[in-house]
Amino acid sequence: MAGTVTMYSTTWCGYCRRLKSQMDREGIAYTEINIEQDPESAAFVEKANGGNQTVPTVLVVAPSGQESVMTNPSLAQVKQAMAA
Repeated sequence: MAGTVTMYSTTWCGYCRRLKSQMDREGIAYTEINIEQDPESAAFVEKANGGNQTVPTVLVVAPSGQESVMTNPSLAQVKQAMAA
């Protein structure tokens, strides 16, 4: 079973663009969800960030099934969560 990466973002977020570019370069597959177009995802991001819509918020489900939710993670943090 492969792990999954979901990135909650907005179109205007520079940090989101940077992380997407890094994951693309490393061949890390991810699903991107624009929280401005999906109220349920916006609520998830708010819950994960103390009521704030901070992006990128990344949900990683490692092959082991372990879930990690990170706010504005580095590429190294995403890779580490995927390996858990």
